[in-house]
Amino acid sequence: MLNRVAVLSDIHGVLPALEAVLAEPEVSAADRIVLTGDITAGPQPCQVLDLLAGLGERVIWISGNADRELLGYRRGDRDTIPDPIAPWAAEQLSEDQLSLLGSLPQSLSVPVRGLGTVLFCHATPRNDEEVVLVDSRLDRWEEVLGGLDADIRTVVCGHTHMPFVRLAHGRLVINPGSVGMPYGRAGAHWALLGPGVDLRTTDFDIEAAIRRITRDCSYPDIAEWADYFLHARATDAEALDAFAPRDGRDETP
Repeated sequence: MLNRVAVLSDIHGVLPALEAVLAEPEVSAADRIVLTGDITAGPQPCQVLDLLAGLGERVIWISGNADRELLGYRRGDRDTIPDPIAPWAAEQLSEDQLSLLGSLPQSLSVPVRGLGTVLFCHATPRNDEEVVLVDSRLDRWEEVLGGLDADIRTVVCGHTHMPFVRLAHGRLVINPGSVGMPYGRAGAHWALLGPGVDLRTTDFDIEAAIRRITRDCSYPDIAEWADYFLHARATDAEALDAFAPRDGRDETP
């Protein structure tokens, strides 16, 4: 059983944000670092993968929908990706990096002190792009969590880039937020698990990070991309409004 786990989700290829989180003493001291997907779709995909791979067995990797889409694009299984920066990011990856992405599981269960068996996934346990939100109705949570084994009492997900902790049908659900593309509040968001749950925000020099990313990345619209996402120009209210129709709340019961 692990005593302390640092959860990093939705890094989206933003190296300065990742570096800032990895420099946190509690991340350095954690037994494991769990990545809950969407690691690469952003301005510095190769550097992010190289840094994480260099941490060896301390890292537990899980795939996200964006990682799957990048891999499918490079393998010729799809012609487009909805995220405008993603096709560019896909072309940067080496064959070894593509193989790494292709080997990642969609979910993984790990025992964590104080939380029992914890299921880590990207969006929901059954799908890497389903949407559940802090204010999703209870029957929606029952729908997406209902197939889990009874011994799984904690579920950690990402995907929507907004941190929250809530109880749903007796299970604790945790979203650490996004390291690289936060909605609602700037900073690199992550979570520390064991024996409780601690949602964290790591502040870093955003202006310096934007200058670095703009200098090092050849994506044509990188200056606008970096300004928008690193400053978290999208509010949490705007993000919730955009995601809400996708959690099924508008469907007739």
